[in-house]
Amino acid sequence: MITYEYPLTERIRTFLRLEDLFDRARFFLARHDAYEHHAALVTLFETLEVCARAELKSELLQELERLRQVMLGFRTNPQADQERLGQVLERIEQSQATLLKMTGKIGQHLRENEWLMAIKQRTGIPGGACEFDLPAYHRWLHNPPPTRSRDLERWFAPLLPIQDAVTVALGLLRESGRPQEQVAVQGQFQQMLAGRVAQMARIRLPRDSNMVPEISANRYALNIRFVIFGEESRPRSAEGDVHFELTFCNL
Repeated sequence: MITYEYPLTERIRTFLRLEDLFDRARFFLARHDAYEHHAALVTLFETLEVCARAELKSELLQELERLRQVMLGFRTNPQADQERLGQVLERIEQSQATLLKMTGKIGQHLRENEWLMAIKQRTGIPGGACEFDLPAYHRWLHNPPPTRSRDLERWFAPLLPIQDAVTVALGLLRESGRPQEQVAVQGQFQQMLAGRVAQMARIRLPRDSNMVPEISANRYALNIRFVIFGEESRPRSAEGDVHFELTFCNL
């Protein structure tokens, strides 16, 4: 199955962007080629831009505390797995403690590195990080892979509490939803939210399906239009019924 996730709040939109960037960074950090380490560094710069929001840390702390209170509410539920609940609460509290230890502006250690900021500026230009633009960076890319890896890990390390908090928040959010089978008649689907509060919608389709959901939503309704993904230069709307799985996630 292929899962398409759509954020229904601005906070979750930011969390999903960060998760995607951290996942990409982890992939490239595990590699050894100079081009892959270049991709890791560019991802670091993208992450820095998303983390630049002054309220990000406070939003993460607020979300973790909200989740902690929700989990504490299950303490009196006899049907709740108390052992699992204790593990979740411990995970949330550990993430909170790590976030609280962060001081200063997120990513300030990178902004104070003039060499990295010069690279960041050039990578924003197509082809701007060529060896004649950044000879010192060209030299760094020729360092042994373990040396480059250590540098990258050191630059990413202060951002790891953000990654951990995002992982905790989104992981619990995804577990909160109950999937339902739905049908988009002639490729069109609308569901009125009718006061339902949700933070994220998840649509799942078979991996061999050539359908792609185009999603729009507000506090009143969720609208999905399925288009056919193929070799055509322009996607075209699905004409037949589309069976899919829909999950609203909220905690």
